[in-house]
Amino acid sequence: MAHDWAGKTLGIDFGTSNSAAGVAVAGKPYLIPIEQGAPTLPTSVFFGVGASQMSMGSAANRALIAGEEGRYMRALKSVLGTSLMGEMRMFLGEKMNFYDIIGAFLSQVKSRAEAQCHQTFDYALSGRPVRFHSADADRNARAEADLVECYMRAGFKDLRFLVEPEAAALASGVPRGPGLSLIVDIGGGTSDFCVFRMSDGIEVLANSGIRMGGTNFDKRLSLDHVMPLLGKGALIRNEMGKGAMATPNSLFQKLATWEQIPFLYAGDVKRDVAKMMRLAVEPKPMERLFEVLDMELGHEVAFAVEAGKIRSNEEDAQINLSIVEKGLGAPLTQTGMQTSLAKEVADIKQGALDTLTMAGCMPEDIVRVVFVGGSSLLRPVQNALAEACPKAELDYRDAFTAVVDGLALGSADPMRFGRQPAA
Repeated sequence: MAHDWAGKTLGIDFGTSNSAAGVAVAGKPYLIPIEQGAPTLPTSVFFGVGASQMSMGSAANRALIAGEEGRYMRALKSVLGTSLMGEMRMFLGEKMNFYDIIGAFLSQVKSRAEAQCHQTFDYALSGRPVRFHSADADRNARAEADLVECYMRAGFKDLRFLVEPEAAALASGVPRGPGLSLIVDIGGGTSDFCVFRMSDGIEVLANSGIRMGGTNFDKRLSLDHVMPLLGKGALIRNEMGKGAMATPNSLFQKLATWEQIPFLYAGDVKRDVAKMMRLAVEPKPMERLFEVLDMELGHEVAFAVEAGKIRSNEEDAQINLSIVEKGLGAPLTQTGMQTSLAKEVADIKQGALDTLTMAGCMPEDIVRVVFVGGSSLLRPVQNALAEACPKAELDYRDAFTAVVDGLALGSADPMRFGRQPAA
């Protein structure tokens, strides 16, 4: 069925860490202030006990930090394409699944944008990563279908997709000419790459992506620098007989993963940790772990890791864990960060090089590398891409808004720039 999309389409960047919306005004992107005058909001929700509705964005973060009783969730995009999407859980006194939660989040973005612009948006031009789940074609297809369902539950009549690095290319402002440019778009959960040139329009030579992003960086830093202070690798005595064994690694993997944290607050998990605390060769780290689970401080720890990562990008710093224990902190030097993230950075560099191969060009052919996403600004990432493309100028002027800028521009002509979801 044909639709009249003109003037009724909202560009939406639904991100793992942050989300934004925009439209084109006089040929330029206009980012709609969908949260207290800000053009972006955290992709997070909070279900308070006894509350009549969920809070989202910074309000959700404030509820968590204030210690309000309830359930906090972040990195919702990471659940797309997984079996968790359809699992029913109790929120606000009713059973909901992730289709409901993400749909409600997108519905709020839609209604806030409509209130700001004094018009109705029936359609969406949505960003999407090149691959939600790297090389797994079936999971990628499932993730896209999941996202379509969420948009429909949010109240949109139809939508089209624009691949995120292409959106960034549309907004890049790269001069026309024969030179090739490379987009390196590192989001919260994925890294996307696009080789393109500008002539009369954008000529895309190759797109590619991997499931690797800022939350993976946070997880690695947490596992290497924070979790040992909470008992990772600690020895637990056998209940019967002599000997001891290390704490289960899966517990710390989940505690270092944004979307898995709420599931550790179950009573059986706390009982297991209390038992390990009693049998620990060195009880103190396990006492800290029990405190984190009992007081539901997992997301506060994750925020502390993220803040430490940002500070250590400029100078040696530490991850402040005083929320767990007064004076507790995990040193995080620039060298330590580079060492911890060596594999992740190497994978991103290889993803960029693989995209150049797909485009049929050499690293020396790239004249500009455009960095998109907050994690693309990390020194180890920039150093690796500078090494990979030795003749390129590094461009990171619009790292935080390039994708939504492109979606805003594309919303003026979604039939040209977007594509229909796969059947």
